[in-house]
Amino acid sequence: MFCFRGRSLAQDWLLIFVAFLVLAPPLSEARPSVRRSRTAEFDALPLVRSRQNHLLVRAYINGKPAWLGVDSGAPVSAIALHRRDYFQVNGIAGNPALPSHVEINGAFNKVGIVRKMRLGGIELADEPVVLVDLDVPAKSHQKKRHLRQMEEQEIDGILGADILFPTKAVLDCQRRLLYLTDPDSGDPIPGVNYHGFQSVPIQVSDGFNLYVAGAINDRPARLMVDTGSFATLLHRSFVRRLKIRTEETPFQSAAVNLKQREISLAHIRKLSVGSVDLVGKDVGVVDLEGLIHGGLLQGSPPVAGLLGGELLNRQHGIIDFGTHTLYLKGEITTVAARETASAPDLRRALPAAP
Repeated sequence: MFCFRGRSLAQDWLLIFVAFLVLAPPLSEARPSVRRSRTAEFDALPLVRSRQNHLLVRAYINGKPAWLGVDSGAPVSAIALHRRDYFQVNGIAGNPALPSHVEINGAFNKVGIVRKMRLGGIELADEPVVLVDLDVPAKSHQKKRHLRQMEEQEIDGILGADILFPTKAVLDCQRRLLYLTDPDSGDPIPGVNYHGFQSVPIQVSDGFNLYVAGAINDRPARLMVDTGSFATLLHRSFVRRLKIRTEETPFQSAAVNLKQREISLAHIRKLSVGSVDLVGKDVGVVDLEGLIHGGLLQGSPPVAGLLGGELLNRQHGIIDFGTHTLYLKGEITTVAARETASAPDLRRALPAAP
């Protein structure tokens, strides 16, 4: 999921690019067998953190520079629809093994092929991508003006789990580093130190979604690990079942192929991720129907929400896609704790009540 925050003329809103549901045949299984060529066994790529907790990586698509949002919640990498011609993204006519369209949140989007994508010293060839509308619900000139006012970098696409898993990526959310490795290399990545971290096993679904076990006020739940989400978000029905009081905000959410939805704010007594307990945590509350699929919202335990960027940054989160492990600093954290300007608490990020 990629979450983008901005303002339209009429209201505050959060634009959410979420969890793609990909129909068979999966893009990952339909790719040519000799597709990737590498010039290094691993590469450490610096990331830029936007004002909205998005991690952006510099890439080169068919030789042209691009900014991609690093999104663990997106099973499939994507290119912005309006940038297709600029990056010369081809159709799939030459590869009958690929589907022409995939389903994203109930609607179909075209599939294209990136002839060459370079990330540092690692080069990907003939990479399938989904073409999605990453525009905000406002006119283009309005969007660009708001991006400039917020000093927010406009992105050209999304780097999804379909690339992060095969390259055994290690994503250090706090240090803003993305390590990509050669799958044939079994050596540990220099510079990554897990001393003082708590490890949390990640369950990977058939659709390349990442889930960790946790609890909300001691009620067992699962959370999707989603670096594309601006903040940690819980499903509205789950919060209601726990009888947690919420307060309204002027924000709405909008997702690819879905209508806008209201966002509320809730104060959670204890949010647990594996053995890490976070005390006094403010989270967003939104209807996640249509964003999390397959009955997972009603499962046992249910997928209660999204583990988002502000928590992953504050708890020094490291996602190891090779070993399917999430690492977090284990200290207890309260909302009164000192926070860096790059990782605002959700309550502080929302406008004050009138």
